[in-house]
Amino acid sequence: MMAMNLEIKVCMGTGGMAAGGEGVLKAFEAELKHNGLEAGFGKCSSGKVGCRGFCARDVLVDVIVDGQKTTYQYIKPEMVSRIVKEHIMEGRPVAEWEVKEDYHIFHDKQIKVVLHDCGEIDPEDIGAYIERGGYEAAKKVLSELGPADVIELVKKSGLRGRGGAGFPTGVKWEAARKSPGDVKYIICNADEGDPGAFMDRSVIEGNPHSVIEGMIIAAYSVGASNGYVYIRAEYPLAVERLRIALDAARQKNLLGKNILGSGLDFDIKVKLGAGAFVCGEETALIASIEGERGMPRAKPPFPVASGLWGKPTVINNVETLANIPCIIRKGAEWFASLGTEKSRGTKVFALTGKVKNTGLIEIPMGIPLRDIVFEIGGGIENGKKYKAVQTGGPSGGCIPEDCLDVKIDYESLMQLGAIVGSGGMIVLDEDDCMVNVARYFLNFTQSESCGKCVPCRVGTKRLLEILDRITKGEGREGDIELLEKLSQDIKLTSLCGLGQTAPNPVLSTLKYFRHEYEAHIRDRKCPAKACRALITFSISEALCKGCGACMRACPAGAITGEKKQPHKLNQALCIKCGSCFDVCKFKAVVKE
Repeated sequence: MMAMNLEIKVCMGTGGMAAGGEGVLKAFEAELKHNGLEAGFGKCSSGKVGCRGFCARDVLVDVIVDGQKTTYQYIKPEMVSRIVKEHIMEGRPVAEWEVKEDYHIFHDKQIKVVLHDCGEIDPEDIGAYIERGGYEAAKKVLSELGPADVIELVKKSGLRGRGGAGFPTGVKWEAARKSPGDVKYIICNADEGDPGAFMDRSVIEGNPHSVIEGMIIAAYSVGASNGYVYIRAEYPLAVERLRIALDAARQKNLLGKNILGSGLDFDIKVKLGAGAFVCGEETALIASIEGERGMPRAKPPFPVASGLWGKPTVINNVETLANIPCIIRKGAEWFASLGTEKSRGTKVFALTGKVKNTGLIEIPMGIPLRDIVFEIGGGIENGKKYKAVQTGGPSGGCIPEDCLDVKIDYESLMQLGAIVGSGGMIVLDEDDCMVNVARYFLNFTQSESCGKCVPCRVGTKRLLEILDRITKGEGREGDIELLEKLSQDIKLTSLCGLGQTAPNPVLSTLKYFRHEYEAHIRDRKCPAKACRALITFSISEALCKGCGACMRACPAGAITGEKKQPHKLNQALCIKCGSCFDVCKFKAVVKE
């Protein structure tokens, strides 16, 4: 066998590991050793990489022979021996296991900036990041640019905070730079808690060094000597890889005293959050780091003037900081050329829900929502009809079919009553009840309220009670108007962003799906047939074959009948679980 270069990359983000990535990696290592391939190749390596994006196809594996890459999908450990034998040893890629055309369509309209190295490098190997230009931006800043120059670059780039509010990053840094004080702090907010969101987690799992480098540059720019990464304890893999990366950076004098001989002293500590959603709000996050209960405080003063322990503090989220090295390396003009006039650059989204291609995506700001759902996402699964996309998590809103051509940027979504938020994007289909969707998110924010202010503590509770009644068929005339009035009062009077945005799911669904609320209240019907209290199951005598499948599946004993004779469903005993509907092969069980 001629000597050649071989590289194998196995997805070992959380999704990849959940699908069996660890077993796949071990299988490749064992097969390469068994066949003596290490000695037969000029360079042979197999290793872990972070999230590849197309999580729906995990475990994803790249096999690269002499620079020629083949990507495989749905790989299991037992499939590895064939790949090694046929592809690596005999030069015949296993065609039926290769990714299909939709894999390439998934990536075609994406532009990878933050995710450029995720899925390409071993996140636990600082050398892999350095080989691809890692820490070059920090070196350039420390040796060639003054703090004011860096801040001006960031301002010119148009980078806005990717944590939800969209505040200009350079303006925030400048304010912190000008705030008096010898002690200043940089905090990375990695406390994403939106249901269905995994953007920050995936970035740290796939390339923690990009965040560290961004924090170094931020520290130099504002004059900080201490940093924190505030990260959810529920992200053990991200925490582990972050700590490995921090240790490696210290060993190379990229953190600590006199970094690279520049005179900058800066180090980073990891602070684990306790899972409180409200700690994503910057003042609650600060309180948590200080050892206090995570509760917001009134602003001003803003953290850039008086933050952690009363000192000037810059708080940026993971994605914001990961953009910084790219802006320094490629220039402010390059970054500003991406996106729209007011929303520059790219945005990472977690695309989930009723869409064929779920995963992690990075798109240029300004791309139409339709392209995300029907091209990148591959359309609605199971041939169902699109109903809405919920963006921005519990603080966001729902975008209906009539607005599918909206551009994804801060201003456009805000006009629709939605927000970009941190990047959650949940696709809903015809089977989703929009009243229940609003109730779901209100239930989340109400339970996550810190309770400090009355509008949020009590107001969200009252909203949830009304939505509960409506979904149970107990809605009253005037409930819709009451929801609107109460939502506006909560938005105007709540102390922090959690309460101020909690009514958004209610207001957006009322705006675009008011007819569903009216059907629940006036007709006692759920148009999506999703609210259990408003569903009725029955058995069609004309279609029932008497197979007994529904009777065996019913946990309440509500179905009776003789074999090969039409069965009957006792409504008094029916608990509306839907088991009979799910198992019937003849469509004899009717759901109304």
